[in-house]
Amino acid sequence: MPVGTSSAAVNLAAALEPAQLELARGPLHVELPGAVRDRIARCREFVLEVSGSGRAIYGVTTGFGPLVEFEGRADSVGQSDNTIIHHIVGHGELLPPAVARAAVLARLFSLAQGRSGVSEQVVDSLCAMLDTEFAPAVPKLGSVGASGDLQPLAYVAHALRGHGNALFQGKLMPAGEALTRAGLKKLELDGRDALALVNGVSVTAAALGLAVAQAIRARRSAELLSALMTDVLGCGTEFTSVGLLAAFGHPDVADSGAAIRTWLEGSTPSGERPLQEVYSIRCTPQLIGAAGTSVRHAEEVVRRDLNGVSDNPLFFPEIKEVVHGGNFFGQPSAFAADQLNVALVQLGNLAERQLDLLVDPRRTSGLPPMLSPAPGRQHALQGVQISATATVAAMRRAAVPASVQSLPTNLHNQDVVPFGTQAAFVALDQANLLRYLHAALAVALRQAVHVGARRPQAPRLAAVLDRIAEEVPPIVEDRPLDVALGRVADLLDRVVSEVEGV
Repeated sequence: MPVGTSSAAVNLAAALEPAQLELARGPLHVELPGAVRDRIARCREFVLEVSGSGRAIYGVTTGFGPLVEFEGRADSVGQSDNTIIHHIVGHGELLPPAVARAAVLARLFSLAQGRSGVSEQVVDSLCAMLDTEFAPAVPKLGSVGASGDLQPLAYVAHALRGHGNALFQGKLMPAGEALTRAGLKKLELDGRDALALVNGVSVTAAALGLAVAQAIRARRSAELLSALMTDVLGCGTEFTSVGLLAAFGHPDVADSGAAIRTWLEGSTPSGERPLQEVYSIRCTPQLIGAAGTSVRHAEEVVRRDLNGVSDNPLFFPEIKEVVHGGNFFGQPSAFAADQLNVALVQLGNLAERQLDLLVDPRRTSGLPPMLSPAPGRQHALQGVQISATATVAAMRRAAVPASVQSLPTNLHNQDVVPFGTQAAFVALDQANLLRYLHAALAVALRQAVHVGARRPQAPRLAAVLDRIAEEVPPIVEDRPLDVALGRVADLLDRVVSEVEGV
């Protein structure tokens, strides 16, 4: 029996949403309805029929890539070996288990569309794997995202066959041992099974989907923290005016303004702030709303990837056709990931500038420098700000678009490539770095109230501040804050998820 069954579940007959990818971090039950199984079986029967007809089918009767002009292995097991083994050349750090497992979930939904010709036992094996704590060990570097995510998905198949390494309950070990501990059987493949497993953009889609899920929370966290900062400092709220933002003409900007305005209900300005605040307060609806537009676009693109079919070739048993093409070319996600990357960096810039404002006594109506209760003897937020500055610099360096870095490879068979996999990995990294910056800002706001800023007047903001205070006692004497920052990042995710009702 598989070890580690969970109550979380998804259904292969439904659409896969980016947020559901996060469920794969732990054991996940995947429901395989009869109608889905039937369409997988029909496509498989058609593949076997045309494979025995003498018709040339890429990857079934031929070699791979530019070697398509040559015949493949005569036996299906040997063809399967060729498909996978020549891609076991990846390197670099391993993908986090949650990302590798999300990629398996994404691949499963693609195969379930009944266009890939994969056998039912492959789908059953992927479902069984997700219901455990098994995760393939997948190196991060090796894919250009052009013929799908060949290298990382090959490592998925390799581990499921009991080769290479895998993780079970977070521990790295030989894949065969991990399968045994998880109660799983080794996966057996033929030529079409292997190619169907590796020839798609499921790793890219999984990484981008996870980045989108976190970016949605980040956008809402930015609104919450901007509202909290406005209230704590006693700023005017005219910058959230309904008419003002409607006149701007951007719906997502108006939405962010409405969110900030809702958080601020019950707050009144102190009357001690400038007529016009600096842009890191006054222009927050415009900045956060624009980022929201990019997040929404990325969400739309990745949802289509998660529920589309990115194999080559595709099989259409209802019209007896095998179609060769380029659905594995991950350009849509590459562009979307790069755009999301830029939006996340700008949200990071905003958080870093808001933190800088809070620790500067010249712009906070006299709060002590670094929000220290005893400047010189205690340094409070000084180390946090330096770390935030380093984090923003790292985010900016990673903001160079991957989708324009095309390099020809594979005997110029892949003469133009999108690098969507790398773009998606970077977007996911940026989303995680932004969590740190938002946590740093939240801790600073909590400390600002401790050293003299007013307690939030808006009831909802006061409740959030109290929750932050439960995680982080006031800084009376300097102490390590790294663990506390992690707890606050988790708390912000929970708070905005509660508001969104997810």
